[in-house]
Amino acid sequence: MKTAILTGAAGGMGLACAKKLIGEGWTVFALDRREPPALPGLRFIETDLTDGAAVKAAAETVQKEAGGADAIVSMAGIYDLDSLAEMEEERFARCFNINLFAVQRVVHEFLPLLRPGGRAVIVTSELAPLDPLPFTGVYAVTKAALMRFADSLRMELQLIGRPVIELRPGAVDTGLIGDSTRALEAFCENTKLYRCNSKRFREIVDRVEARKVPPEKVAGLLIKALSAKRPRLTYCVNRNPLLLLMNALPKRWQCAAIRLVLRER
Repeated sequence: MKTAILTGAAGGMGLACAKKLIGEGWTVFALDRREPPALPGLRFIETDLTDGAAVKAAAETVQKEAGGADAIVSMAGIYDLDSLAEMEEERFARCFNINLFAVQRVVHEFLPLLRPGGRAVIVTSELAPLDPLPFTGVYAVTKAALMRFADSLRMELQLIGRPVIELRPGAVDTGLIGDSTRALEAFCENTKLYRCNSKRFREIVDRVEARKVPPEKVAGLLIKALSAKRPRLTYCVNRNPLLLLMNALPKRWQCAAIRLVLRER
């Protein structure tokens, strides 16, 4: 029986992936601050991924109970939305701590447990390689940095026979959608620098998120990534055509389009 380390297992995508893995015969060690629903084949380890000592203790538990792992799946992440100039340093740093630094902590502690043939899977976002929309900067920057982390890690781990696979989901029907709505409302209410048309901005966000897919689609993609004989370097699901079209424009045109859409009338 294969063993997977899964971060963010209590969230929508993470829980769907845990269920799918268990259904395929895997044992899942779930690392999260919140306890997911009890499932046969799931071993929950309460872990604050921002705490290096906690991640190290979780690795020691897996070593003791399973002896190793066949997959490391880094799925935990948070969404935030605000003006970069107005965002408090603590919030800015927290986004990096969870979306980027936590992945490095997990890789550092769990890579020695990865068995021959094992794979590391890192979940980024469809936004990672794209030019960001306004006020999504901190999320876009952390995911772009995470994408580069995955690229760099792949270059290194290929030398010891450990594939690194990146998953880039678009809008998925999880709690992050609600987080984005609340963050948008808070930004529009509290910003002092920008008198932008918040209604139009909300319409843009709604359009981007309207084509959301169930988290089970991401879970299916994860199984493909873990079972393929020659897995792709990157798997994408639910890419948004509006974002792709916007990104195809020259940067000056993108800026002009945003000014036109968001200017207060």
